[in-house]
Amino acid sequence: MVTMTQLLTFRRYLNLPIQYFLQKMVSTSPPKEVQSIGKWAEGDPTRRAKWWYSTFHTVTAMIGAGVLSLPYAMAYLGWGPGTMVLVLSWCMTLNTMWQMIQLHECAPGTRFDRYIDLGRYAFGPKLGGWVVLPQQLIVQVGCDIVYMVTGGKCLKKFMEIACTSCTQLRQSYWILIFGGTHFFLSQLPNFNSVAAVSLAAAVMSLSYSTIAWAGSLSHGQIDGVSYEYKSTSPTDFMFRVFNALGQISFAFAGHAVALEIQATIPSTPERPSKIPMWKGALGAYFINAVCYFPVAMIGYWAFGQDVDDNVLMALKKPAWLIASANLMVVVHVIGSYQVYAIPVFDLLENMMIKRLNFPPGIAVRLITRSTYVAFTLFIGVTFPFFGDLLGFFGGFGFAPTSYFLPSIMWLVIKKPKRFSLNWFINWGCIAVGVVIMMASTIGGLRNIIADASTYSFYT
Repeated sequence: MVTMTQLLTFRRYLNLPIQYFLQKMVSTSPPKEVQSIGKWAEGDPTRRAKWWYSTFHTVTAMIGAGVLSLPYAMAYLGWGPGTMVLVLSWCMTLNTMWQMIQLHECAPGTRFDRYIDLGRYAFGPKLGGWVVLPQQLIVQVGCDIVYMVTGGKCLKKFMEIACTSCTQLRQSYWILIFGGTHFFLSQLPNFNSVAAVSLAAAVMSLSYSTIAWAGSLSHGQIDGVSYEYKSTSPTDFMFRVFNALGQISFAFAGHAVALEIQATIPSTPERPSKIPMWKGALGAYFINAVCYFPVAMIGYWAFGQDVDDNVLMALKKPAWLIASANLMVVVHVIGSYQVYAIPVFDLLENMMIKRLNFPPGIAVRLITRSTYVAFTLFIGVTFPFFGDLLGFFGGFGFAPTSYFLPSIMWLVIKKPKRFSLNWFINWGCIAVGVVIMMASTIGGLRNIIADASTYSFYT
């Protein structure tokens, strides 16, 4: 039986305006930012970063000590091809960076906070993981191992210059000293907490790059400077060119952590995160150009085909300036290590919590992050020639994540009109990226074979 009270209640609801029910329906759906925060709660629940955070995080991730080898790459490519490859790489990777920023919120109500999330959306839950994750891990873990070696080498070089009378330690000990700092820094929970470290690293990268090109300009051209291609066999020259292409392409590796950086920026329907992130990315690419082009051009202009693989070593004097630059490289790779490691920490902690049923908290963070630092430190100390291995394996990771994988996902998700300008640009990026990937992989493999007899462990 329906009571009189129920009938009166039903009649009262009939008299309410339709706007009331529409408001009720809207209010039951949480706003976009709440949904995205729920997804990211296990990693970085705050999303309070400003646009300039993305600038120095991207600078720290992209600009590495490899900038000092760009004049050496120019020596094998020459003025014309070398300049063209530099400009083309800068433009292509800026375009793919823009694509990733736009795709971060390409699905309504969802933010793809990790590269693998976007890959799964584009290629499917299973295929996306296999396409994206191995390449991203090659970049992130590989860079961290190389930064261990680079940090130790630069510390050793600094002490050799600054204290000539001191007893010199083996390189392995300096790598251990450098790696020891990361056992403490790795406990910082997220990108926001390493902002100060990342800012210092970005400033240092700009500083030692300026020392490199300003010192070369002050040094002037060496006597009998020559810009002819290095005298070597045709086969050796071809492989050296391949390796030079790899050195330039690896200088644009920041895409592997771009989505993770954008995930720290707040987003609302009125001001989506892509606006401040793109502003920060433009700032980062401006700094990138200020660092890369002067070092490559002026370093090659000063020393020609006789330039060292590290242009700072060609300067030699003043000693205090070279020592300072090496110390700046150390500070920079400390920040770069953390920027690349944080997404790996997040992946490992999620795996420990979801698959192994570890309770979230300080304990799981201490175990996973300390284990990861110890692993990269062990590989760096054991295989100080890991840079050659990275040249081989990195061909499968650096070129795809920065040059053509974003373009493939753009074609799959956005589906631009066939034979349109957008369509041609994306296919052009894919073609050039595949060529660079193959060339750098072949060049890296050849270097491993050629240099195998010189390898030594625990130097």
